[in-house]
Amino acid sequence: MQRWTQESDGACLVRNSPDGGSRAPLTGEVNTMIEHAAAFHALHADPSRPLLLANVWDVASARIVEEAGAPAVATTSAGVAWAVGRADGNALQRADAVAAVSRITGAVSVPVTVDVEAGYAAGADGVERTVDAMLEAGAVGINIEDGALHPDELVDRISAARRAALRAGVPLFVNARTDVYLGGLTAPENLLAETLERAHRYLDAGADGVFVPGVGDRQTIATLVEAVASPLNVMAGPGGLSVAELSRLGVARVSVGSSVAQAAYAVARRAAAELFDAGTYESLARGLDYGELNSLF
Repeated sequence: MQRWTQESDGACLVRNSPDGGSRAPLTGEVNTMIEHAAAFHALHADPSRPLLLANVWDVASARIVEEAGAPAVATTSAGVAWAVGRADGNALQRADAVAAVSRITGAVSVPVTVDVEAGYAAGADGVERTVDAMLEAGAVGINIEDGALHPDELVDRISAARRAALRAGVPLFVNARTDVYLGGLTAPENLLAETLERAHRYLDAGADGVFVPGVGDRQTIATLVEAVASPLNVMAGPGGLSVAELSRLGVARVSVGSSVAQAAYAVARRAAAELFDAGTYESLARGLDYGELNSLF
């Protein structure tokens, strides 16, 4: 496996070859990644202008989102998994995830952050290898989640991700996702306290931001913004608070998760049902122009 390492004089980074030797210095490539990483960090700095992420799953969706004006591109693990015939929920193989990310980073000019679920590994050492691979693929940010994991396990995985980033010399943005609210991981009266306890532990382990999907009421979000000493990321969708409202509460990052992919697949189902049932095609009337879509590549 190839890895970024730093020359003894600190002058540049090189990519190791599989046989243990090193290839030519790739200073320009690394500098671009460092610039992208710094730019991505800066996008979290002003809650009055939260970072908006319309999560993507392939090159086409990434290019469409970039052309719409996105300052950064974020993947949805669910969308990537569905596109290769896997269920969401840590069933995606690391190699498939890395391949998708490599194609996306090669097609867009903005920073790319990746949902790596729990890290596509059985333990922290494997997470370090996952982050090595994602950095090599060109990602400058990750989301990593606790889900069913004990918080101690995510602490170890965040530390592993940070080690990989430090070794690479790239200031990776590590967004720690806690599923306390989304998964109902404790009694309702304890949700906020448990979320805050985990958030503080994850930040101490090296996370740069905290993602709390499943929370949508103003008071809870305001409390999280006040109590979490990092950019707060929430998940938004139909019926939820608007970007303007979330901005006023101090939310730094707004994601839509798998919703765009779900909406796209809903169009496919409606169109197929209409074709087979009615023999008509009106569901296809608002599709992107063929030439416009083709010109993105």
